This record gives sequence, structure tokens and C-alpha cells, in this order.
Amino acid sequence: MGQKIKILDSGTSKEKIKILERLESTDNFKIIKKIISCLDDSDIKVRGEAFSSLVLNKKKISNLLIDSLKNSSKNIRGFGALVLANRNDTDSIPAIINLVKDESSMVRSCALGSLGHLRAGEAKNTVHNCILDSNIEVRKSALQAMINLEEEISEKEILEISKEKDSELEQLMFKLKKSGPEGI
Repeated sequence: MGQKIKILDSGTSKEKIKILERLESTDNFKIIKKIISCLDDSDIKVRGEAFSSLVLNKKKISNLLIDSLKNSSKNIRGFGALVLANRNDTDSIPAIINLVKDESSMVRSCALGSLGHLRAGEAKNTVHNCILDSNIEVRKSALQAMINLEEEISEKEILEISKEKDSELEQLMFKLKKSGPEGI
């Protein structure tokens, strides 16, 4: 165990990936925490392998993942929310809802994507409040989450969002209008 942690701390990217590939079934507290810390690695391949290892892990690691949503690293907070969503961990919804007010737009976007993926009905108002976020990517994530939640959008909100003149936003609004309970 000590050697694995040492490699995850200071090994080369190749060494880290090799170790991470073999840790998808661990339930060792220290190793899980170290894998979570790899979500903030400088190498995107290491971050991706850590993500996969956590998503594929069938052990009861949800509490550690939920605790990671309070980490000082925006990567750990954002990717942690996505890991929980991909694990279909509905117990994490309240903690993920807290992230939609995060200072980092990337974290807010990940949180909204996670809530949409989890079909978090209790987050409808929270998601709805984010469609006019100051960051365009967050607005896109909020609209996609609204589509997943089969939420409606008002004409006033449509007009406000349309000012952005962004084709992706317009496509999402079109999908949202078609998927709404009454097809608006």
C-alpha cells in the first residue's frame, strides 16, 4: 500500500496510470483518498484514469466522494460531482446542489450536469435558477439539466437567453421547449 501511495504522489504519469488501472476494486480509505486527489493531477490522462477507477469501483466509497465536494481544488469538486453522478449516487444530490453556487464556473457546470444526469427532481428550482448564470457554459449545463428534468422555461427567460446569439444555447432551448411537459 505504501508503495502505491508513493507512486500516486510522486510517480511519473505512466506509473500513476498503471497503478490506477489496478485500483478499481479497492476499499482502502487512504488509497481511495489518494485516487480522489489524482482528479487534480497536472496530467489529464492521470485525471481520466482516476475518474474511471472511482466510477468503476463497486465498493462503498460514496462518503469519501461526497466529502471531496468540499475540497479546495475545483477539479476535485467538479470531477467528484461527475463521478458521483456516473455512479448513480442519488444520496449525493444534496451535496451536489450546494456546488451550483461554487465560485468556479467549471464546478457549477459539472454540478448542474450531475444533477441532470441523476434526474434530481428535488433540484429543479436550483437548476432553473442557473439558466441566467454569468457564465455561458453554466447556462448550457443548466438548460441541459432542465431538459433531463423535463422542466419548462418561460418566454421571458427565452428572450434573455436568446440575446447571447449562441447556436448551442438556441439548440438547447429548442430541445427544452419540445421536451417540456406541455411542449410549450
